[in-house]
Amino acid sequence: MDEIIEAHRKEYGVPPDVTAVAPGRFHLIGEHSWFFKDKTLSMAVDLPVYVAISRREDSNLRFYFVQLDDRKRGSTASLKFRKEDKWANALKSVIYGFSSGGFDCCGMNFTIYTKILPSAGFGITTAIKIAATWAVRELNSFRCSEDVLLQVIERANKLYYGAINLKADNFTAIYAKDNSVVLTDYAKNTCDIIPFNFSDRVILLTDARVPRVTTWNEESLQQPENVLLLGELKEQRSNVYGGWRYEESGAERNEVLSVVNEDTRRRLICVINEHRYVLDAQAGLVSNDFAMFARAVNRSHKNLRDLYDLSCPEIDWLLKRVQELDLSPDDLRNPVNCGRVTGKGFGRCAYTILRSGDVERYKEKLLDYERIFGFRASCYEVKPMRGVHLL
Repeated sequence: MDEIIEAHRKEYGVPPDVTAVAPGRFHLIGEHSWFFKDKTLSMAVDLPVYVAISRREDSNLRFYFVQLDDRKRGSTASLKFRKEDKWANALKSVIYGFSSGGFDCCGMNFTIYTKILPSAGFGITTAIKIAATWAVRELNSFRCSEDVLLQVIERANKLYYGAINLKADNFTAIYAKDNSVVLTDYAKNTCDIIPFNFSDRVILLTDARVPRVTTWNEESLQQPENVLLLGELKEQRSNVYGGWRYEESGAERNEVLSVVNEDTRRRLICVINEHRYVLDAQAGLVSNDFAMFARAVNRSHKNLRDLYDLSCPEIDWLLKRVQELDLSPDDLRNPVNCGRVTGKGFGRCAYTILRSGDVERYKEKLLDYERIFGFRASCYEVKPMRGVHLL
């Protein structure tokens, strides 16, 4: 807090009028099945993003990113997307989200402070947008509810960026509570907060620094005809979290999916499996059964690796080392640690949830990782953090 206030004062000559903070985030399971109105399990973590704002007397906008030592300019009258504005587009999009909804924003000076850069893929860009939204509302004294602020963010993404609104991203950054996870239900457009009571475990996020390579176009799966196919396999169950599940009969699945090619079939099966793993992880969290939760996480990684073509050899190597930390690595029914690929795109990051006694052993494996693959991984120990708030 002191550092961003001082940075803002040094840059603009005045202290900030408002400072907001939003958490980083990673998805545990289900982030690739939103298009099919499924569920996503996510965690907000203490990789905070601070956005400080002070009022200007004109209609100009000034943007300063402390860690990048980079500056951008704009005005409230000109809020078009510009590729050269890079990170500042996140802030401009929020102002556009307000102005396109009938709110009249004043000129502002912005400062961003975060020790984790957006390229890591831990929800930093979303956190910038969310923190800026709360700060802009406060500075301009806009009277609007959280539902209206969600509409501001949705306009920012859809109208300014031309991007899809991933509700799990927004819900996690807004509604998360300390020591909890967020379960977003895309069918109901709601989220639930579930306590994360595994206090004897340590959560690590590893940026493997693998260059992202897209191996196939995910949008090719997101077609209305595929939604209809999976809709045929959904069955209502009152005793299941969320009220439904996918048909579990392999014969029934194969019959419904026989009309698509093999690649599409595998990836739709992956979506079906992910929904099951979300339900299993939720049940493990509610019953405080770490083995049940960890099985769902480990199976989800295998699912994405084998059926969705999403992981990479480097991430797989790291997660194999996690399995080897267990004294009985072949006992897949009762894992004591777990991990999975996460982050933007195809590969690059992983999360691991480990016994405290295994943390240093895992970090030692990162030295072998660098020697074998040539990438110097960054590892962050994190805890579940609450959502956006003003400071």
